[in-house]
Amino acid sequence: MNSETPNPGGARRLRADRARQVADVLRRQVLGEAFKGGPLPHENELAEEFGTSRNTVREALDLLRGEGLVRRVPGSGTLVVADKVPHGLNRLQGLAETLHEHGEVVNEVRAFGPVRAPGPVARRFGLPEGADVVYVERLRRLNGLPLSLDLTYLAPDIGAGLAAEELVNQDIFCLIERITGQPLGRADIVLEAVSADPHSAAVLEVPRGSALLMLERLTSLADGRPVDLEYVRFRGDRITMQGSLLRDAAVL
Repeated sequence: MNSETPNPGGARRLRADRARQVADVLRRQVLGEAFKGGPLPHENELAEEFGTSRNTVREALDLLRGEGLVRRVPGSGTLVVADKVPHGLNRLQGLAETLHEHGEVVNEVRAFGPVRAPGPVARRFGLPEGADVVYVERLRRLNGLPLSLDLTYLAPDIGAGLAAEELVNQDIFCLIERITGQPLGRADIVLEAVSADPHSAAVLEVPRGSALLMLERLTSLADGRPVDLEYVRFRGDRITMQGSLLRDAAVL
């Protein structure tokens, strides 16, 4: 078939693919505050910059509007309305340490106390089957708005040195270092998308089934002993994960 032969279905699919590509680049600019304090460039300017049609740009902006990142204002153009904060993945820090430039993090402690460790949790801590650990559940707010639901298991000696009231305005990481007199060393993480279950949806104030960012993190002291296992559900509309990766010279 000649490349100029009309193919409506293929044309629509191609434009949709191109719109998604444009939206991906614009999304990073929106979240990176490239357009802070003013509207996005006019659709004609964006079409020229991306080497595409105005209709494709309009579809890309529709995608970003559907994500709640921008909105159209008659007479003013397309404005940024996203209120996401960056969470760095380069350093091992607590949430309040990471986001201190963006406002106040306050913790609502929803559960705190000893529980029997599930088998997989005990094994990750190197504890015998049936051992107790300390369980902490916190709703974490940034500037008063729900940001994450943190489910944390702590090594028993660490948890025994904590009081619930200490967790309201302090990161667990800082408390662990105070209790042990040791710095934290490393954390192994897994980041994935999960659907909001009824409990998480109610606590985080999102529709049931909404996409959440789930961070699983096993944190160890500098001597290598694991002391903190967390399952953190972030509202995906309020946070973005950022980091830098270095390629090992040995693979070159």
